[in-house]
Amino acid sequence: FFIITKCFLGTRFAKATLTAKETTIPAGGSVTLTCSVNGSTDLYINWDRNGHYHAAGPSRDTEPDRTIRVSEGGEYSCRGLGRGGYLAKRIHYFGPSNKVIIWKTGEFNPNKPSLILQPNWSQICRGEKVTLRCEIQDDGGTQWTYEWRTTNRNSPTSSQYRINSATDADSGEYSCRGNRDYNQTEWSDSVRLTVKPDKPTATLTAMETVIPAGGSVTLTCSVVGSTGWKFDWFRNGLQYPAYGNTEPDGSIRVSEGGEYSCRGGRGDPVFYSGTSYKVTIQRTARNKPSLVLQPNWSQIYRGEKVTLRCEIQGGTQWTYEWRPTNRNSPTRSEYRINSATDADSGEYSCRGNREGFFLTPWSDVVNLTVYPHPAASLSVNPDRVQHFRSESVSLSCEGNSAKWRVMRFMETELSNCSYWGNLTGTTCTINPNRFNSGVYWCESKSGEFSNAVNITVQDDSSAPLLLSPVHPVTEGDPVTLRCRDKTQNLFSNVFFYHNDKLLHNDSREELKISAVSKSDEGFYKCQHSGKDSPRSWMSVRGEEEENVVSGQSKTFVLSFFTHIQIVYFHNAYKSVMFRLNQPESINPASATNHGVTQNDGSVYSSLLHGSSHIKHLYD
Repeated sequence: FFIITKCFLGTRFAKATLTAKETTIPAGGSVTLTCSVNGSTDLYINWDRNGHYHAAGPSRDTEPDRTIRVSEGGEYSCRGLGRGGYLAKRIHYFGPSNKVIIWKTGEFNPNKPSLILQPNWSQICRGEKVTLRCEIQDDGGTQWTYEWRTTNRNSPTSSQYRINSATDADSGEYSCRGNRDYNQTEWSDSVRLTVKPDKPTATLTAMETVIPAGGSVTLTCSVVGSTGWKFDWFRNGLQYPAYGNTEPDGSIRVSEGGEYSCRGGRGDPVFYSGTSYKVTIQRTARNKPSLVLQPNWSQIYRGEKVTLRCEIQGGTQWTYEWRPTNRNSPTRSEYRINSATDADSGEYSCRGNREGFFLTPWSDVVNLTVYPHPAASLSVNPDRVQHFRSESVSLSCEGNSAKWRVMRFMETELSNCSYWGNLTGTTCTINPNRFNSGVYWCESKSGEFSNAVNITVQDDSSAPLLLSPVHPVTEGDPVTLRCRDKTQNLFSNVFFYHNDKLLHNDSREELKISAVSKSDEGFYKCQHSGKDSPRSWMSVRGEEEENVVSGQSKTFVLSFFTHIQIVYFHNAYKSVMFRLNQPESINPASATNHGVTQNDGSVYSSLLHGSSHIKHLYD
């Protein structure tokens, strides 16, 4: 009896186990449930659904291996029952199994859920707020619970899946379905969400950056790789009211100059992109500049000094923009070329910029051509401007030609060495009886011309003579001026004048300038015992300036301080025009016998400051 009872009790309290191969019943189908009790085989199975006895009963709908097929959703469980031993006449129930939920799909609600993304863009930025909403069309009956399928977190049971501040981990595919009374909808179509790791920055582009007179330009703001943005506009750091002026593609048309930028915003609360780089828009003014060339010739030679000046009518302060062909331009009104090179050749124009946002039109173009200089030069012995008539003075020509003629121009006479000197090889020794003040230079029949120099003859043997350089002095070099008599004795008690102004109150032997500058350029003279020497011009040039000449022109133009003389000769030449620029030390007073005031110095400097250009046309 004891043994039979023990076996029965061990069986009586055994617990059933319920398993299901599938937990979701497909539309129109069924699933199989299996109930098993460990250690017992000769048992009946009792099935329960939602806590109530299931109509399958202990024998009907039950497969030989203790399984049933069900086509209804619900919460299922099972337990075993049987007879045996001393108590064989009684039915004994074994412990109930675990519960298994079976879902039914499709028939109860055939509508597939819709997954709505709010805001409606699939690419979002880190920190943005996004909501996914699962919508199911039904008759409005029992409340649904929701299931979410995500790649990275536990899902809520509500119809909304909210991401308050997106991170990289939120990237992935999302879908949803609804559950109600053990009935399930299908999964919705998936939505892929991409979270961009960096905060995007707006990009501002302008088709044109200069507003034409009376017109406007178009600005376009965009955030690359994403959509749904509305744009804020800024001008000169303040928000720009672009309402009613915004195009559908994020563009606006502006008619005011200024510094513009933009940013994008989207969502609720608004998520802002980074602000774009600034774009400067300038408005065209109506006053066109005039470009003035000083000196006023477009063909210059290496080493010459040239200034281009941009002139704009109107009192407002302007900054300037230059359009040369070969160098960075200044912002002032003058474009200075202190020593011209081949690289300075090209087209030049200018325009004005006011307050950073107003532009004038470009000026008319000035074409500048820099020519190389020929290898020809004139030297004077003794190397000075002033000479007593009785002194021996010679002029030597050097260059590519074997045959030179030394020329002299004095007021209304043009002649060569054969009339007033003796030419030996390339050196002309001046006859003292025919020695006169004038401008001297060398020229060859092949068309080469040297620099020109001014020579002054002192006829008063009792007056002092100023010893000054005949050629231009380079900036930074030392210069010494002295005063002597006819017998070559140097005076020790001399007063020196610069542009007719006394330089020192005390007399001295010499005037020393340790490092000459442009301010030292001008007329000099010395005074001894109440008598003045003639005045001589000392020219100062930049460090890179050279004495240059050209033999390619058919004209001479002789320019002296306040006036320009054009001289025509009809004897040995068809026509002669002579031009002299500023390179050499030329004393206009002695060369032309005209009185020269101090005001003439600035004019003379502008005419002669640069390289000599002497041009002659032979028959």
